[in-house]
Amino acid sequence: MKLMFKPFKSYLQAIYQTKTFAMANFRSLGIQSGILLILSCNSTPSAKSTKMNSLPLEGTWQLITGTTIQGKDTTVTNYTKDKKFIKVINGTHFAFTGHDLQKGKDSTTAFFSSGAGTYSLSDSNYTEHLQYCSDREWEGHDFSFVITIQQDTLTQKGIERVEKLGIDRLNIERYARVKD
Repeated sequence: MKLMFKPFKSYLQAIYQTKTFAMANFRSLGIQSGILLILSCNSTPSAKSTKMNSLPLEGTWQLITGTTIQGKDTTVTNYTKDKKFIKVINGTHFAFTGHDLQKGKDSTTAFFSSGAGTYSLSDSNYTEHLQYCSDREWEGHDFSFVITIQQDTLTQKGIERVEKLGIDRLNIERYARVKD
């Protein structure tokens, strides 16, 4: 009987030691997390957070209208009828995607576009650095805009220039903030 109890006792001691070790590590992790939390609660906001508070750009935006002016040609597109287009902006990146509302079933109106990249913002000067795009000729270009935000409306106005495609136009886009 004593022989059977000894391996069981060793087993219990091993569990206890493992549990004690795990609890000590867990406590240490909790203390380290608490210290990091306290250090991250800085009372002085960074320049970027101040900028974002004064110009609340981050979020999801739905494109309402787009106006392009190239030479004497002006094209206004209502993106609330046959297409839906959104742009998502976080602290460092933007992404956009759009598609037709007929799910590509009508070949004359089938539409899909997407792209993403980083951006820079200085006051109201917003520049997109397009790194990925479903139309690959647009990749690697920078597009600078002046933006305004009034309540839940974002307007961006700037020149789009892609020499290979013969594009050199003024682009004005108006977005509405998407609410949860």
